[in-house]
Amino acid sequence: MSEPSSSSTFSPVLSLVLRLLTFICLLISLIILTTNSLTLVINSIEVKFRFNDVYAYRYMLFALLVGLAYTLLQIAFGLYHVSMGKRISSTGEGLLHFDFYADKVISYILATGTGAAFGATIDLKEAFGVGSKFFNKGSAAATFILFAFLFTAVSSVFSSLALSKKL
Repeated sequence: MSEPSSSSTFSPVLSLVLRLLTFICLLISLIILTTNSLTLVINSIEVKFRFNDVYAYRYMLFALLVGLAYTLLQIAFGLYHVSMGKRISSTGEGLLHFDFYADKVISYILATGTGAAFGATIDLKEAFGVGSKFFNKGSAAATFILFAFLFTAVSSVFSSLALSKKL
């Protein structure tokens, strides 16, 4: 085999950077979401709300955890690809198909997690009129998962291009 050209080594590095940015955004979103709580005092009764009291935030947590697991796997593959100059599998074609389809599925999961969280945040903030800090944190977590979705969508384009070059 010939030596890889500079353009072919640029793509794995760029892909790895996108995966790392995705991981960072997902981790920040996870931290914001899981530490989000609100305590209301109603008629001398203290009521505590946590993120898991909102179904859309639970779904966002699911999307975050799936996205984190997949992104960690892709970071490991990317580190191997960048450091060794080749993919883990001998032909690389199976991994290209995996990247192609998995990037699409994960980006859709992240997008729906984002939409669910933004929708619930806006609706609940208007309905209750209180807990602005709680809902603002929910919105911040949704913003970071939105950025993670965008990075994953760009990675998905790269995996599509890589597959089309191979076929």
